[in-house]
Amino acid sequence: MSVANRLKELGLDLPKPVAPVATYVPYVITGNLISVSGQIPVRPDGSMPTGKVGQDLSLEEAQQVARQCGINILAQLNAALDGDLERVKRIVRLGIFVNCVDGYGDQPKVGNGASDLMVDVFGDAGRHSRAAVGVNALPLNVPVEIDALVEISD
Repeated sequence: MSVANRLKELGLDLPKPVAPVATYVPYVITGNLISVSGQIPVRPDGSMPTGKVGQDLSLEEAQQVARQCGINILAQLNAALDGDLERVKRIVRLGIFVNCVDGYGDQPKVGNGASDLMVDVFGDAGRHSRAAVGVNALPLNVPVEIDALVEISD
């Protein structure tokens, strides 16, 4: 099944890519790799959740936030590839940062919100390596930020 069909099956319309909020670019293409800068959970209407996981957000809410970060990664990839997500050969790695309370240990479960999305969209090519870490703060007080490394075809 094509990526476009999977997105449609999942009921996903990719939003406009989120513009950088500081001095960096949203993605860099080098050779057959795309490095996508950390994506925060900006929703299509411009709103975004804030707060700490384990205090202001439950695990389930944090997983949805991670999923939104994943959707925003897909939007950046779509822009980088001029709308041709079929060029994605593999999601190589996700870096998941969770703004959480001290002692919180479910960062990997939070990250599954984005990881599951990548597998749903790209099948086996969506399976990736990953790091999921807890941090004491993230930009704009968002609960989750995720970056990605993606292999593409010519």
